[in-house]
Amino acid sequence: MWTDRLRRRRFRGIIGFRFAAVLPLTVFVFLALSFLSTYADPTDIDNGYRSSSYGSGTNFHRRSILVSKSDPLKPRLDQIWKQADDHKSLVSAYASYARKLKLENSKLVRVFAELSRDFTEFLTKPVYRSLFDMDANSIDEPALKMLEKEVKERIKYTRQVIAEAKESFDNQLKIHKLKDTIFALNEQLTKAKKQGAFSSLIAAKSIPKSLHCLALRLMEERIAHPEKYSDAGNPPKPEIEDPKLYHYAIFSDNVIAASVVVNSAVKNTEEPSKHVFHVVTDKMNLGAMQVMFKMRDYGGAHIEVKAVEDYTFLNSSYVPVLKQLESAKLQQFYFDNRIENATKDTSNMKFRNPKYLSILNHLRFYLPEMYPKLHKILFLDDDIVVQKDLTGLWKIDMDGKVNGAVETCFGSFHRYAQYMNFSHPLIKAKFSPKACAWAYGMNFFDLDAWRREKCTEEYHYWQNLNENRTLWKLGTLPPGLITYYSTTKPLDKSWHVLGLGYNPNINMDEINNAAVIHFNGNMKPWLDIAIPQFRSLWTKFVDYENDYVQACNFGL
Repeated sequence: MWTDRLRRRRFRGIIGFRFAAVLPLTVFVFLALSFLSTYADPTDIDNGYRSSSYGSGTNFHRRSILVSKSDPLKPRLDQIWKQADDHKSLVSAYASYARKLKLENSKLVRVFAELSRDFTEFLTKPVYRSLFDMDANSIDEPALKMLEKEVKERIKYTRQVIAEAKESFDNQLKIHKLKDTIFALNEQLTKAKKQGAFSSLIAAKSIPKSLHCLALRLMEERIAHPEKYSDAGNPPKPEIEDPKLYHYAIFSDNVIAASVVVNSAVKNTEEPSKHVFHVVTDKMNLGAMQVMFKMRDYGGAHIEVKAVEDYTFLNSSYVPVLKQLESAKLQQFYFDNRIENATKDTSNMKFRNPKYLSILNHLRFYLPEMYPKLHKILFLDDDIVVQKDLTGLWKIDMDGKVNGAVETCFGSFHRYAQYMNFSHPLIKAKFSPKACAWAYGMNFFDLDAWRREKCTEEYHYWQNLNENRTLWKLGTLPPGLITYYSTTKPLDKSWHVLGLGYNPNINMDEINNAAVIHFNGNMKPWLDIAIPQFRSLWTKFVDYENDYVQACNFGL
């Protein structure tokens, strides 16, 4: 210590002797050093603390201005203290930001908080605080060196922690990673949706083994005993064309579903003999349908079973959908069964089902020609159940309208805009996008008003225009909404409650008060995927006493 003091006195003597000569140079050096210490590189905090570094290929020695041994002790103390205080503020800011971001690594938050507390405690140590009470000539150099050493150690550790935590605080990097993650998850979600929709479609449209068995057993019976079930050569019963009776139209290729519709309607009417059911199927299922409805009396109700092929006027020269089915492009759209084609458009996948161009599905537009002697008829889908007497429908004043139906719109839902392409000028000019839609499934038709309004011709006009599917997606509801745009009579909602094939949250009071409940949707009651709490509403009308139904274990 003594030698050090001696050297300093000698040095000050030399400086005093040559003060006048070197004063300009000293001022310049002092100003330069002050500038460097004040305007340090702002990236120094992120680049780490360097007490020394070496240039490539040289022995260039770079020392921080804060630790230069030739500096006066007071400025050195101030700069060391400032560096420590700056790093205290830095770790406090990082700790606060980490808490704000709610980082998953809570350990990192604790480390920053502890570092901040450590800097605070360190800067308040009496031994170091006392250095500030000394004048520039009496500063204890060993204490200053100890302060410098501890500050350097803390700064080094602080910057290591910050460097390791940098990724957690790099917002841009986090945003990019988040975007990549979201994109990958969206890709997976889209793929899963497509596969799920395709699987759901297969589950909904596949024929259960028991139902397939029933159709085969009934057909076997029809082949074995043709004389018992054939009506060939027999004149039609007069009741079949009697306009004074209550007539129903059911178009289906599902034997058990059609039988449930008829059975439920008959059981809920007081005079079954006044009711006539017109069941139309395809040629393949005609035999099975004939046997099914001949094996039971149905309370004296009259049942006519025919094939669509029996109506010879329904051919491709007259029916637009039959003509369109001859198109190679449309056949590819419907019958190319590769999964990548079937799942290109998830939202419209259901429309790729060929049933939407099936003539059975479009027979509803030819009722006046199929039943020329009738004045009124009730159309029923094969996925409905009748719960009350429906004869009250024949007493409703239709006000000259053609179609009596329950409206389905509420708020902005189930409006015309959801079923048609209003960017097409023809649709935009003719219809209102806010017009209320209604439901197929139970529709009461005034056939005289139909003939007067020429609704079938109107349907043909629009169906021909939609050959390329530019006016609406496929199905029968959009052309129905168009055909009966101004000729639909709204019915009370209690006549027809929908959604039992997709919505498990329908109120049971609403269901119990309905005249007709409709299992529209993919979860049909004869499938394993049916909604459990609604299935019994349908199964109670299945004819389990039928030998063939029992033999095929239907419902088990």
